[in-house]
Amino acid sequence: MKQKETQTIEEAFEELDGIVEQLERADVSLEESFLIYQTGMKLLKECSEKIDTVEKRMLMMNEDGELSEF
Repeated sequence: MKQKETQTIEEAFEELDGIVEQLERADVSLEESFLIYQTGMKLLKECSEKIDTVEKRMLMMNEDGELSEF
């Protein structure tokens, strides 16, 4: 996994796809799948936080054409 500061949301989603593939494998033990799941949940939380940060920075244009943060 890349360092959190340098990993883009897209890269994190790609990593999450890999985690899902690992969980779908039949040869993964219950303990291993639990650790993989925990890693995925941490990554998902980080993605959610990044998306929240971006949403807070976005600007919305009102009917008068003025920009305001939402």
